[in-house]
Amino acid sequence: KISGKIAKEVFEVMFKSKKSPINIVEEKGLLQLTDTNEIEIIIDKILDLNKEKVKDYKTGKTKLLGFFVGQAMKLSKGRANPKILNEILLKKLS
Repeated sequence: KISGKIAKEVFEVMFKSKKSPINIVEEKGLLQLTDTNEIEIIIDKILDLNKEKVKDYKTGKTKLLGFFVGQAMKLSKGRANPKILNEILLKKLS
């Protein structure tokens, strides 16, 4: 339900506040984003802002996939489900 990165944040807050992890996740809205429509919107924004890099990717610079994933994770504040994000991203880039 949460990513590893978010788990570290929750653990820190747990340690300091003595609150339960469930309460922290709910209070801070840290549940992992799995809605494909929301993830698709994020990816569309990233691809639209980086049209040159999309062209480069399509001409063989496939290492740019990591760049797109990183930008999407940044925009989702680390909440996007990586598996779903990668599937949608690959589909849109093909």
